[in-house]
Amino acid sequence: MDTRIAKMAQVLAHYSMEIKPGERVLIRTTSPAGEPLCQALYAEVLQIGALPSVYIHMSQEDPIALEATDKPELLGYVNPMLKMMYEEAEVIFRIEAAENTRNRSAYPLANQTARAVAANSLIDIQMVREGNKTLRRCTTQFPTFGYAQNAGMSLRQYEDFLFGAMKVGLADPVAAWQKVYDEQEKLVDWLKGKKHLSVRGEHIHMDMSIEGRTFKNAGGKQNMPDGEIFTGPVEDSVNGWVRFTYPAYYQGNEVKGVELKFEKGLVVDAKAQTNQDFLIAQLDTDAGSRRLGEFAIGNNWDIQQFTGSILFDEKIGGTVHMALGQGYAETGSVNNSSIHWDMICDMRDGGEVIVDDEVFCKNGKFTV
Repeated sequence: MDTRIAKMAQVLAHYSMEIKPGERVLIRTTSPAGEPLCQALYAEVLQIGALPSVYIHMSQEDPIALEATDKPELLGYVNPMLKMMYEEAEVIFRIEAAENTRNRSAYPLANQTARAVAANSLIDIQMVREGNKTLRRCTTQFPTFGYAQNAGMSLRQYEDFLFGAMKVGLADPVAAWQKVYDEQEKLVDWLKGKKHLSVRGEHIHMDMSIEGRTFKNAGGKQNMPDGEIFTGPVEDSVNGWVRFTYPAYYQGNEVKGVELKFEKGLVVDAKAQTNQDFLIAQLDTDAGSRRLGEFAIGNNWDIQQFTGSILFDEKIGGTVHMALGQGYAETGSVNNSSIHWDMICDMRDGGEVIVDDEVFCKNGKFTV
């Protein structure tokens, strides 16, 4: 086993989740390709004295389901074993290990949507339990040929990129992540009590209220890698427009050139250069899918290239990202939706984030 995998398991278990003896821990991976990290985490959790359970999804599980039936009630069936663990485990590790990042995209849109219901049902449980502090969850990724191909890299190059972004090549990655957390905590403290946020740049002109909302410090606890601060804007306060500078990926679909216009919190106009039908279908999912559930600023300067994997791309140092749909209750957001779709805008070319008339971030760098 690559020694970096064992080190990654140690960081996840001891820093990200701070696992305690006796806790029930679900280790879930989206394909058999993620098994090496499952093995390392399984051993690490046992050594702590906690109780690990492993769930590995089948290779090509989604395509098999989509070809076997088009009945929504079958495609959206929630796995009762996973549901039980999502309801009862104290800790969940989700290891993204896609063998093919676009394996749903050629199937009928209605069937894709039905298939997503099961995943969204589990995420609903997760968000409620994270909000009431009964569940700790960390999402991470294991390098696969699918991710490497999406990023335009060889697998070996992608491994180096991934482990570098997670800092596990350093002598003391925990100390490195603790430093990130401490620096971001100062930013979060500065933002307490602020009321208004504006974003200005070549690709964006937006205003929103953050009054009564909380910025959260994403320093390697819920995601690994991490490096962002985020909040949920007041739902009916968002106005302006944005032209996202990178392709937006969701449920195995790629949408290029997304442009959105907001009025009183709602997306009133949306277009894309490609796959616009998919974009509109997601916006029309439910009452909350045309509102922002999240606004965030990326702060991981070990990630400077777009790879087509949102876990990494939303953390690119010098960017902002926004999520349509479900908000995080711990930020104060009350927006509910069965989607949570992150989209990214680069701010490194003269962009500004202004908070209560004070420049908070310029050219992607914090100024306070």
